[in-house]
Amino acid sequence: TNISRHGVWLLVDDRELFMPFEEFPWFKNAPVESVLKLERRRGDHLYWPDLDVDLTVDSIENPSKYPLKAKHP
Repeated sequence: TNISRHGVWLLVDDRELFMPFEEFPWFKNAPVESVLKLERRRGDHLYWPDLDVDLTVDSIENPSKYPLKAKHP
């Protein structure tokens, strides 16, 4: 995992995934500790309990397939 000014990088199995803040705004102003606290559920399901954000690997790899987004405070 790496956090840059543009987004968050994740290593999931052998894949490196990038979550740009433009597509995944929940992470932009979140504390680093909350971004790093990640649970993996059912293989491709990722959950950030401190942020109450859950995403599938497919939604990270193909955000255009998932146009509806929850509102970010």
